[in-house]
Amino acid sequence: MTTTGPVAAAAGTADVVFSVEHTTLRFGGVTSLRDVSLQLHRGEVLSVIGPNGAGKTSLFNCLTGVYHPQQGSIRFTSKHGRTVGIVGLKPYKVSRLGVARTFQTSRMFNALTTFENVKIGVEARQHVGPLGAMLRSPRARREEHEGDERTLELLRFVGLSAWANHLASALPYGGRRRLEIARALGTNPEVLLLDEPAAGTNPAEKVELAGLVRKVVDELGITVLLIEHDMKLVMSVADRIIVLNFGQVIAEGPPLEIQRDPAVISAYLGSEAARDGRSDGHR
Repeated sequence: MTTTGPVAAAAGTADVVFSVEHTTLRFGGVTSLRDVSLQLHRGEVLSVIGPNGAGKTSLFNCLTGVYHPQQGSIRFTSKHGRTVGIVGLKPYKVSRLGVARTFQTSRMFNALTTFENVKIGVEARQHVGPLGAMLRSPRARREEHEGDERTLELLRFVGLSAWANHLASALPYGGRRRLEIARALGTNPEVLLLDEPAAGTNPAEKVELAGLVRKVVDELGITVLLIEHDMKLVMSVADRIIVLNFGQVIAEGPPLEIQRDPAVISAYLGSEAARDGRSDGHR
């Protein structure tokens, strides 16, 4: 059964957080994104799917300032109504706008504890400078206490409280993926970009991850853009799906519509979808 959030039903009238218009990204003679246009609405889970090399991670890198497309525009609108063009901004400036992301491969600090990993994300949004931190000013002490409390709160949120004092390297793989999400949430984002968060996880961990993604939206009010190859996870958690193939958008719509789209089945879901019955809407 497909889970849909409250915003999905009113996607046409929802606030637009990211607006991508006619964006093209080239690397020499290779076109990674070709005239891509899409909108991400506040409070939804939008999943971007497609075969390897379709341009999904290139899209994420454009949204976060890592890549700068040669054509088109990308605009981010905060919950306060301020709209900023992303193209040309450094990644740290995009992060400060309220955009956080995780990566395909785990990027934890293995020699640090789970608590310390999350606190790094929390401290990225704090305001005390190096001098204030060294002198242990009242503001620095207050922010440190607030940072500790926020870190513990996020560990509880992702179900890792019991692992707070363990090294990150000791976590099971599914726990590491949840830790990455907690660290990203520590930056207090408005939008969370998840790049294949279920990669390497087992079926039980995938179910936990799907529940966590919905919690991020429903309880924290954070908008999620998700890249994922696991179709069961995508179909269970996404409000809308956009399909990329060879750098172009070939389909967009709710999960059931995407499951039935002949172009999507041909390009990505393939015979496996037909065998599972997903191409005709059955699970």
